[in-house]
Amino acid sequence: PSMLCMWLSTIAGGIVVLCVSLKIFLPYFWEDLIYFLRRKKSKATVKKWTKNRIHSLIDLFMHMVEKNPHKPFLIYEGTVYTYQNVDRRSNRVAQAFLHYGNLKKGDTVALLMGNGPDFIHVWFGLAKLGFIVAFLNTSIHSRSLLRCINTCAAKALVIGEDCLGLIEKEFILNLLENNVAVWLMSTSSPSQHVHTLPDKLDKVPDNPVPSHLRAVTDTRNTALYIFTSGSTGFPKAAIITHLRTLAASLVFTQCGAVSQDIMYVTLPLYHISASLLGIGGCIQLGATCVLKKKFSVRQFWNDCRKYNVTMFLYIGELCRYLCNQPCKEEDRVHEVRIALGNGIRPSVWKEFLMRFGPIKIFEFYGSTEGSLSFLNYSNKIGAVGRAGIFSKFLHSFELLKYDVWKQEVIKDENGRCEKAPIGKPGLLVLQVTEDTPFSGYVGNKEASEKKLLHNVFVEGDVYLDTGDLLEMDEDGFLYFTDRVGDTFRWKGENVATLEVAEIIGMMDFVQEVNIYGVSIKNYEGRIGMAAIVLKRYHTFNGERLYKHVEDFLPSYAKPRFVRIMDVMQITATFKHQKMHLANEGFNPEIISEPLYFMYEPACSYIPLTREIYQKVVSGEIRL
Repeated sequence: PSMLCMWLSTIAGGIVVLCVSLKIFLPYFWEDLIYFLRRKKSKATVKKWTKNRIHSLIDLFMHMVEKNPHKPFLIYEGTVYTYQNVDRRSNRVAQAFLHYGNLKKGDTVALLMGNGPDFIHVWFGLAKLGFIVAFLNTSIHSRSLLRCINTCAAKALVIGEDCLGLIEKEFILNLLENNVAVWLMSTSSPSQHVHTLPDKLDKVPDNPVPSHLRAVTDTRNTALYIFTSGSTGFPKAAIITHLRTLAASLVFTQCGAVSQDIMYVTLPLYHISASLLGIGGCIQLGATCVLKKKFSVRQFWNDCRKYNVTMFLYIGELCRYLCNQPCKEEDRVHEVRIALGNGIRPSVWKEFLMRFGPIKIFEFYGSTEGSLSFLNYSNKIGAVGRAGIFSKFLHSFELLKYDVWKQEVIKDENGRCEKAPIGKPGLLVLQVTEDTPFSGYVGNKEASEKKLLHNVFVEGDVYLDTGDLLEMDEDGFLYFTDRVGDTFRWKGENVATLEVAEIIGMMDFVQEVNIYGVSIKNYEGRIGMAAIVLKRYHTFNGERLYKHVEDFLPSYAKPRFVRIMDVMQITATFKHQKMHLANEGFNPEIISEPLYFMYEPACSYIPLTREIYQKVVSGEIRL
């Protein structure tokens, strides 16, 4: 007995020493281990699904319909849609396209619809027929929509009732001339050649279509096209595989979500966060989604209380909008425990927690086209993720030294890239392997190839260039620094400077235009500014430019400031210099050239005076 006691005492002492050592030298060990095990479990779950013939998100949905047919899946404007309701309605969509559409399995159908149950009914119905579904941004105009539809070679376009007013007649005629079938979520049609969907849904049964139509032979096959402006300008259709949709559906599980949770989705469904992390996450959990038409800062917490919401998706702007509202006694009266998203500033993060209570915020990093993602599972304020001691078993990424001015990676005398030191920003790259493939962009081989870096460290290796600068601290936490290239972010959207420049360049008084983003205190991201060189013998016309950008650009892409320049400065490689312009901002006390401000009450770009400048930076004029 004495020997046994001695052994037990020794073991207990060893455990104590080990725990103390881990606390001192590896303070995040247990958090790293738990997250690593959750990620491994997620991978094992996907493998288990494929063995059980669940090869796609629609397969997973059908499984949940059998398991929980009468459980609420969607709650929209007070109406409850069970898993079975959504299944049967999407069956009708599939039947309608099967009977009235001239499409075959593998064809692409584009979707231009706002948030609502019909978005999901149509999405799932098309998926049940084995179609590839392309999500289109409802904020972009006809010119960009045509480019998107042509890029993904869509054979048909479904337009939501809420988007009908945004579509020009010429746009539809252009589609019909190019043999793209047009379907409207309306009972009336502007042409006999344009299909209406609601009346056909009433004529077809809600029976399932043959299962072989949705059968997926390889999870690496394409499920969706989701458009992203990326870091090279024009919208590009990122290829989203079935494997990617299944993996994305498990992110909320890694945050500790369970089937009893109720998710609040206010972000647009054409975004990968809302569609795959949100809707896909609910399907995987067997949970309920409260779907909102659009984000409403005044209704947000009332909805959370009304529907007993326990988790929601966010972008940085969303949290700031909530914090900017007047304080109320019931600010902490809610059941929300998890918030997942990206782009929240540290100051907003702190204020959000102090005001609305101990909500666990999971800031994450990810890109539409890449398979790399980070998750801040340690609640480290400001970090987008963590490279823990087990991270090398999950993915192979590096931060490379990057010359922001030249916009290129820094190489040594042997032509190899160099790793960024701790505490310094570096270009985030992911090694492309069989486990972490890059599917690229459909219809844009050149853009796909530009995203790849070859012979980075050794001959023959290939890395995906994310186009993002991140910084790692001594504890392994990662912080987003900025986007490189021609794209900046405003109002949670990527603004493609080449596309904006193309639109403004259509004006007859514009000789040359350079689009860039400028920072403003207390705003996330950067707001658009245009440097313009006028044509000889022409003058700037603020009213005409205002009307032009109103007609052709979404709200987040409209340049709010204009700078008139005599000569546009370029680099040695004939690229517009943006950084020094962005650093100078829009301060009339620093810039001697004429400056203009987009002023809605006047429907014009008006001279930017010192008084207007002070009102903008003080927040008196809201942007």
